[in-house]
Amino acid sequence: QVQLVESGGGLVQAGGSLRLSCAASGRTFSTYTMGWFRQAPGKEREFVAAISWTGSSTYYADSVKGRFTISRGNAKNTVYLQMNSLKPEDTAVYYCNADLTKSAGLLRIDPGAYWGQGTQVTVSS
Repeated sequence: QVQLVESGGGLVQAGGSLRLSCAASGRTFSTYTMGWFRQAPGKEREFVAAISWTGSSTYYADSVKGRFTISRGNAKNTVYLQMNSLKPEDTAVYYCNADLTKSAGLLRIDPGAYWGQGTQVTVSS
């Protein structure tokens, strides 16, 4: 089974930056559509960003457009989320998500089969 390992979460002041990383293992020779979701305290899980297996197509939630950038490593089994100009409302547990067959467009509304453990991002005001 595919496992996703996340890193990069932490505490940052408003206006600061963080870079989240996620690496897939177990099926490392396969191609994955990958993305990020988040869940804030008392809120429902929401889509953040997704990227195709080639890295040629990306999608973002309106709330993060212009501030967050999703990208893939050369191995294509890694994904990054560069988060700039962070706001207190970005505070959430961020989850890496991946799928072997879904497009990035579909991943936005129908998350993939594999999830990371989640990494906490806290933005102080």
